[in-house]
Amino acid sequence: MLNKLYQPKFCELSPFPGFQTLAAFHHTANAPTRRVPQPRNAPQPRASRSPTRRGAVPPAAVPQSTADPRPAAPEAREGTEQRSRGHAHGEAHHEAHLHSVEAAGLRLPVRAHGHGHLQRSAQRSAPCSALRTAQVADLIGADPREIIFTSGATESNNMAIKGVARFYKSRKKHIITTQTEHKCVLDSCRSLEAEGFQITYLPVQKNGLIDLKELEAAFQPDTSLVSVMAVNNEIGVKQPIRDIGEICRARQVFFHTDAAQAVGKIPLDVNDLKIDLMSISGHKIYGPKGVGAIYVRRRPRVRLEPLQSGGGQERGLRSGTVPTPLAVGLGAACEVAQEEMEVGGSGASPARVRNLLSIVVKVNNVACTSASLEPSYVLRAIGADEDLAHSSIRFGIGRFTTEEEIDYTVQKCIQHVKRLREMSPLWEMVQDGIDLKSIKWSQH
Repeated sequence: MLNKLYQPKFCELSPFPGFQTLAAFHHTANAPTRRVPQPRNAPQPRASRSPTRRGAVPPAAVPQSTADPRPAAPEAREGTEQRSRGHAHGEAHHEAHLHSVEAAGLRLPVRAHGHGHLQRSAQRSAPCSALRTAQVADLIGADPREIIFTSGATESNNMAIKGVARFYKSRKKHIITTQTEHKCVLDSCRSLEAEGFQITYLPVQKNGLIDLKELEAAFQPDTSLVSVMAVNNEIGVKQPIRDIGEICRARQVFFHTDAAQAVGKIPLDVNDLKIDLMSISGHKIYGPKGVGAIYVRRRPRVRLEPLQSGGGQERGLRSGTVPTPLAVGLGAACEVAQEEMEVGGSGASPARVRNLLSIVVKVNNVACTSASLEPSYVLRAIGADEDLAHSSIRFGIGRFTTEEEIDYTVQKCIQHVKRLREMSPLWEMVQDGIDLKSIKWSQH
């Protein structure tokens, strides 16, 4: 299954050497051979002087290899074999995944303009666009016509929140979200507040979940949208998406969810969960970086005001040329994720996703390390003390992460605690006798 190449036979394709899969670990040794560009006036190889019949193609010149033909030394072969055995665990699975996504992105449709044969090729390549859209749609149970390609989940979140708010602003100017959303969602809401919209930021309980009764009480006659992320990007909490969708549908209010951390990890069906808009990120499911998608429901129809103007691509909702290699890679990653999806994990609560782990360690009431003076607003929202919020480290556990790698990371963290403390501005503040609890931190 994983070794098949996502190259449909009905498409006329050409290689694109610039695309590289931006998954977790990219092995350049397995990258396809690229054609070296030649100068415009470079001398051409002389054709064979042997007689050929008219119209025959002369044999191509064969470049001389400069590689050392001598076999490798026994010591070198032994070292290579040992390294291969050391990485064997999980490598085959990971490599197959990379090849599936990479092979899809390395084959592009021929340019859709110019000579007649290229135009005919473009007509045959139209199903390729439908294929990559269908792969994304199948993962979430959507119609392919409801998928819009974007640059990532950040753009998708901006499109959903600002697009709905601005389209319906003549009648509805109220939006509901939570205090633990991704920063791009919170910043989008604050931007709308500056435009005169009213935003309700729901608090969360100590377990990170919202109170559904508080959600129901927050609705107003002019509420246009509810935005609640499916899985929190910091603590991995899964919100009751089905219940939220039913509450919103009963009140005829659109429901948007940031599913960047959920797609490919837990089953999601937009119709079953009554989701109207969903944001998707490519690299979160081992697709290429720089691409994402937004699901926009057609029935009942959700209307958006586009964020940018231009050629009217993506059904007029997102102008700009779609990056074909990235979109193809996202489609392939969605297909692989659908076939390999695992729910839950060892030691994980049903209300959490195991791929995200936030560890809070209290060490003498100080932060171990922090690149920013601001504590985690997510941990503060669930009631963590200021010093604990400053002492958090988030680890992302990928599909190919092994127990040996986790043990190695733990040991390295222990070894470098002193150096990490010296990097933290908070450590200097504590050394100067400043009480962190006395500081008024900004709330995101």
